[in-house]
Amino acid sequence: MTAWIGSIFESDVGWTHLESLVDIGNRMAGSEGEREAAELTRDALADVGARNAHLEPFEIQGWTRGDSAITAGDTTQDCIALPRSPDDRVTGPLIDLGYGLPADFEATDLEGAIVMVRSDVPDYYDRYLHRREKYYHAVENGAVGFIYRNHVEGCLPPTGSVGTDASPVGEIPAVGVSSEVGARLARRFDGESITLAVEADIHTAESQNVHAELGPDTDERILVTSHVDAHDIAEGAMDNGAGTAMVVELANALAAREDDLETRVEFVAFGAEEVGLVGSTRYAEAADIDAIKAVVNNDGVVNDRTLELVTHGFDALEEVANEIAERYDHPIETVPTLGPHSDHWPFVAEGIPGCYVRSVSEGAGRGWGHTFADTIEKLESRTLREQAILLTAYIVALAREDVTVAHRASDAIAADLEAQDLAEGMKITGDWPYDD
Repeated sequence: MTAWIGSIFESDVGWTHLESLVDIGNRMAGSEGEREAAELTRDALADVGARNAHLEPFEIQGWTRGDSAITAGDTTQDCIALPRSPDDRVTGPLIDLGYGLPADFEATDLEGAIVMVRSDVPDYYDRYLHRREKYYHAVENGAVGFIYRNHVEGCLPPTGSVGTDASPVGEIPAVGVSSEVGARLARRFDGESITLAVEADIHTAESQNVHAELGPDTDERILVTSHVDAHDIAEGAMDNGAGTAMVVELANALAAREDDLETRVEFVAFGAEEVGLVGSTRYAEAADIDAIKAVVNNDGVVNDRTLELVTHGFDALEEVANEIAERYDHPIETVPTLGPHSDHWPFVAEGIPGCYVRSVSEGAGRGWGHTFADTIEKLESRTLREQAILLTAYIVALAREDVTVAHRASDAIAADLEAQDLAEGMKITGDWPYDD
């Protein structure tokens, strides 16, 4: 029977929820806007028929931006603070490290300097370097300030948090600058003394996870997840309003197909993802690991038309995706390697099967994400509907009793991180989850 496909293709539930989320404005972790978004998501899940829709609050390190500035010579250059930067003002020579590869930090004396790095990596480099990895290389090598330069042109300074779970506020002030401002700083002031100033209100705050469920009352369950928070500088349409809209659309579709579910499905929109995966970590720490069959985490969906699932070496997750792609003659890309960023990771790190669901991207890095330009008009409702059809079928298939998704040993995940050259960066940023 395929009537459910037509119902999804005619549905406006997910897109309407996306519009509601972006119209809130600031959804920064711990803000009133994040709480409003969580409440709207709880109510939307209840409205489509999901049971036990509720919020679970938790305490986080709050951070609210004030003014920031780079003073170089007799000029003031535009910048924005990176969330969880300390409130501080520093002066030192500017050192432009280009891509900011680990070898660049090792080869350069950064003691007392303000270091600038790009937000991408060169084509010849074999792995992605996260912003926080570059930041902590700067800290470890004695820099007093950090400037993160967007590689995407368009006068768009990038945001993104610093800090660790153990020490949520970073050690040195950090700002983002546009590609154009970064080029200007490098051309005119490399090696010259500049001043970097960040004003921020650092305080205790509260975030929350949204929960609801459908399907039979089985001990085993599948988690369908997203994160509801977004950076305060933009609408957060792509990152990650679209993911939370997808969770609502999937709940709507699966409510109509509840009799087809053979395993309980729990919908969770996590809070405080953008400041260190806080909500998902809190959930994973309290969860019965053996009861979670799989995690389907939506973060980066709808950005482009083709779905991509990062399957973290769990063969069954890839096999079911290939089955759905073949059944509907519709492409679904799969990537078997590890992706230790976003809310699937606290689960995958413990060996719980999890896939990171996003869209295939042609360009390097986040594109419009984490900038002022993360806005809804760059997305299309048809893409949300098309991807919701495939993901509905994917979740129903995963929920079958005859589909086994074997957990992996955490030491096997750790070995993969080492083999894929991801461990070093995670250790530098304080994200390594294992005892050596």
